[in-house]
Amino acid sequence: MAMESHIAELQKKHGEIERALEDAMAHPSVGDLEIADMKRRKLALKDEIERLKTGVTHH
Repeated sequence: MAMESHIAELQKKHGEIERALEDAMAHPSVGDLEIADMKRRKLALKDEIERLKTGVTHH
């Protein structure tokens, strides 16, 4: 059960970054480096979620 709650927390963070990224892209005052960093963090979370889900289904 702990793994599922960890995955849920990562999914929540992923959604928060996705919303923040959408907001940032709508405002030209946000720099390209900041947007790129947000995209990297979002992708890293997605990769971690998928890795954990795969590990959960194979154990």
